Amino acid sequence: MGMTITEKILASHSGRDKVVPGENVWVDVDVLMTHDVTGPGTISIFKKEFGENAKLWDSDKVVVIPDHYIFTNDQHAQRNVNFLREFVKDQQIQNYYDVGSSRYKGVCHVALPEEGFTRPGEVLFGTDSHTCTAGAFGEFATGIGNTDGAFIMGTGKLWVKVPSTMRFVFEGEMPEYLMAKDLILQIIGDIGVDGASYQTMEFAGDAVYSLNIEERMTLCNMVIEAGGKNGVIAPDKKTIDYVRARTNRTFTSIQNDEDAQFAFEKIYDVSKLLPLVAKPHSPENVEPAQNLSDVKVDRVYIGSCTGGKLTDFAAAAKILYGKKVAVDTFVVPATSDITKSLFETKIDGKSLHSIFQEAGCRIGNPSCGACLGGPDDTFGRLNGEEVCVSTTNRNFPGRMGSKKAQVYLASPLTAASTAVTGKITDPRKFL
Repeated sequence: MGMTITEKILASHSGRDKVVPGENVWVDVDVLMTHDVTGPGTISIFKKEFGENAKLWDSDKVVVIPDHYIFTNDQHAQRNVNFLREFVKDQQIQNYYDVGSSRYKGVCHVALPEEGFTRPGEVLFGTDSHTCTAGAFGEFATGIGNTDGAFIMGTGKLWVKVPSTMRFVFEGEMPEYLMAKDLILQIIGDIGVDGASYQTMEFAGDAVYSLNIEERMTLCNMVIEAGGKNGVIAPDKKTIDYVRARTNRTFTSIQNDEDAQFAFEKIYDVSKLLPLVAKPHSPENVEPAQNLSDVKVDRVYIGSCTGGKLTDFAAAAKILYGKKVAVDTFVVPATSDITKSLFETKIDGKSLHSIFQEAGCRIGNPSCGACLGGPDDTFGRLNGEEVCVSTTNRNFPGRMGSKKAQVYLASPLTAASTAVTGKITDPRKFL
């Protein structure tokens, strides 16, 4: 019996010829990422357990990216970043992307690929649940808690239970009105927020392989919203070309064995799918956008690791070109590279940045922004009973600030269409 991609990666990183779901193995770690929210806690546990003067197992394999609460005057948030700076200096960590510096990046899950840290066949852990985003590169990537992060800092290893794999195949040619966000919302609506608990969610099919890398990242990003351990997409030429353009490190592209065993498989025909919206207060509370046209909104938020990539903004700009927004609309790039691309990428000779400005959008600094609420002066934070359509990944009570707010999750196409009308709008109206 053959192995899946996830099983093969965990076997190769635990010195085993074969592993099976349910087994526990010691796994060697290629990359550990942490940021300003979870980093201080992880570092504190590391120092407590390994000693105040302990050194990292390998400082070249640790990546530190402040991204959540950074453009704020909040003293607690600033204290966290200062804590990271001291640790980075003490441990001589080169892979640090400090806010306010020329190296500043933005959202960790998008910065990691941009800087060449997401490589096929590797094992990447991060002290953030959406680390599963990196599975789009054909690697085993998952979020962990501070204690596990601290253990990796000291040893370079982690005790991991091998997950079984659920396979989701999207067949057909992607319609122009659908995006990866619609595909993953369809799955979460079907299986629920616990439907993939501690399992790998693998994505395949012609429609998936037609997607660019950023869209594949969106698919894997929201695996955690279905309870998944990790998401994965088998690497193809798009994957290899993207990674090789950003790193000269060697890596091994891993595919499923022909006789790999899947715990579950579901096949979708994308021509039969609709633009979807996840209603408050759960990503599984899914309904077609066309059914919600009477829902008035107060604001639209286009950003985050899920919806703040160049592909997301190009889609939104396609809708907003030559139009005005009817409600407060926030555009928050995930990284500084994407901010730059807003000026360089054009539609009919006009930059995406100009399209958003002329439409009346408010453009923010590259960061997690309002996705995780944060201090009162965090860009775009919800402060009352607003109804918001957002391209982010979670709509739990209080997720974007106020517990009284109503957050609807949607694709950038649906979000931009909603911004124009002031009501939840199926993007087919404008396409």
